[in-house]
Amino acid sequence: MSESIKHECGIAMIRLLKPLDYYREKYGSAFYGLNKLCLLMEKQHNRGQDGAGIASIKFDVPPGVRYISRQRSNRHDPLKDIFSTVNSEINTLLEEHPFHQGDIEWLKNNARFCGELYVGHLRYGTFGRNSVESCHPFIRENNWQTRTLITAGNFNLTNVDTLFRSLIGLGQHPLEYSDNVTMLEMIGYSIDEENTLLYKKFKNDGYPREEISKLIAENLDLNGILKHACKKWDGGFVCCGLLGHGDAFVIRDPAGIRPVFYYKDDEVLVVTSERPPIQTAFNVPAGKIKEIPPAHALIIKKDKSFSVKPYISPLPRKSCSFERIYFSRGSDKDIYNERKNLGRKLVPAVLEAINHDIENTVFSFIPNTAETCFFGMADELNKYCCDTQIEKLKSIDPKDTEAIKKLIHLKPRFEKVAVKDAKLRTFISDDSQRNELAAHVYDITYGVVRSGIDSLVIIDDSIVRGTTMRESILRILDRTGPKKIVVVSSAPQIRYPDCYGIDMARLRQFIAFEAAVELIKENGMADLLKEVYEDARHQLRLPMEDMVNAVKKIYEPFTADQISIKIGEMLRPDNMNAEVEFIYQRIEDLHESCPEHLGDWYFTGNYPTPGGNKVVNQSYVNYIEGSNKRAY
Repeated sequence: MSESIKHECGIAMIRLLKPLDYYREKYGSAFYGLNKLCLLMEKQHNRGQDGAGIASIKFDVPPGVRYISRQRSNRHDPLKDIFSTVNSEINTLLEEHPFHQGDIEWLKNNARFCGELYVGHLRYGTFGRNSVESCHPFIRENNWQTRTLITAGNFNLTNVDTLFRSLIGLGQHPLEYSDNVTMLEMIGYSIDEENTLLYKKFKNDGYPREEISKLIAENLDLNGILKHACKKWDGGFVCCGLLGHGDAFVIRDPAGIRPVFYYKDDEVLVVTSERPPIQTAFNVPAGKIKEIPPAHALIIKKDKSFSVKPYISPLPRKSCSFERIYFSRGSDKDIYNERKNLGRKLVPAVLEAINHDIENTVFSFIPNTAETCFFGMADELNKYCCDTQIEKLKSIDPKDTEAIKKLIHLKPRFEKVAVKDAKLRTFISDDSQRNELAAHVYDITYGVVRSGIDSLVIIDDSIVRGTTMRESILRILDRTGPKKIVVVSSAPQIRYPDCYGIDMARLRQFIAFEAAVELIKENGMADLLKEVYEDARHQLRLPMEDMVNAVKKIYEPFTADQISIKIGEMLRPDNMNAEVEFIYQRIEDLHESCPEHLGDWYFTGNYPTPGGNKVVNQSYVNYIEGSNKRAY
């Protein structure tokens, strides 16, 4: 999208299934797992800009040897910082002890990150401090390995307040009010309870204490632990967990909001937020990579036994459609085709906007992430021209060679009109100067649009706030001299907050919401704003599972086209010459293009969990009261 928003984080987990000397002999390094972790994270770099972190666990090292390693960074290029630091440490160690390079036992006892179990996290923080302490993975340490827990995930919980109070009710004193700490402590508490029960059992059975730890590790019921710990969570989440003795798990939310994939062979088990990184890192076809189903936990025990089981009852599947529109890499074969379909679906509305005048229209896209959708639009436009030629040839006199020649040469004009200048940064603090600089963030290609003759159709992934469109893009495109600019969004109008991972928490951020409010005021319906406010306050007093989305009433008096027209009026700069029209994807066409990913709450207000209705009502109350607080 032409304006950046923060979104879902990325995860990578690797469990090596062979002894470390196997990888040293076959791949030339005892750090095979660490190297693959680096590659998996680099291939998901789009999912993290604020920070990153990695952790590993070594199996079967003697007491007194550090078996957990962790490195985190919130620097400008956190991945580079992390792996440069770790690799520098390893290289220095091997240079100082060259005779131990092939000694696996020595390496495990002395080199950080020489282990069998790894997790990596890319942070795209939606709120909170951007400090290194906010970066995953998080560790809950204990002298008992079976009580030590490492977590990293892609999640937002909507009911942290309720869960936080439940921890206090258990007698805990959490160090921080956040979903990160809350999830860690809730799982940790259930692990502690399971440990205590097993300890008492084996002690009563007469086992000596030295053997009990091993028996606990073998008999921990991770699925049962997760059933108990996660039963009251509300939100979208994928969470990886590593226990100190070597068990590991990955859980996915009941509605399947957040994506997660895994691959297993006889050497590794690997988990990531997206499918293409696994394909690239391990050179395997897409068909061998599986998705963890909603409401399921992937569990791998220290003894390598493996299962994917439900840990909670599923909700109707509502996988995030924004993953398909924008966030996930377009190199995934399904996402690539879905984005092309989104472009195809927009063509009828585009043709209507330009009065079917293909000859005098230039088609382009902005930013680069909209390119795949643009390809779909191009395919459909070419098909339209071909169909038009076939139909019109039937009525043309075969002797009219000029008319035939003109018709045969009819084809859409596709051009690269705008290119973002990645070197330009809006670092100036003064508003007027910053706006002036923002107006030059994009370079334009002069001469491809015929001034006063051509219309210009430009496709974008989505339009959230509209600020970049108004302050920069439309002004720049107007310099090319088109008689009309048609801005096409491959996503529907964003009307409601997201509370499951995307940084869209405040209603005032959405140009579609502001347009609806303007229409309400212009039509003498200002009382509706107050009515919705009172209803939203009433909803917030109900139990969360009984709440409904009061904010839907804001949009009910108007059609989507009316709101699009108002958006065009609000975003068109005063000193602009060209006519402007905005076209948005229809909800029905979005669902047809992405049939397996029907999560559309930011467009429709149909939230997949009760917490979503709580968040949208609180967001509206905050809007009316002038509060800039987050709604969750």
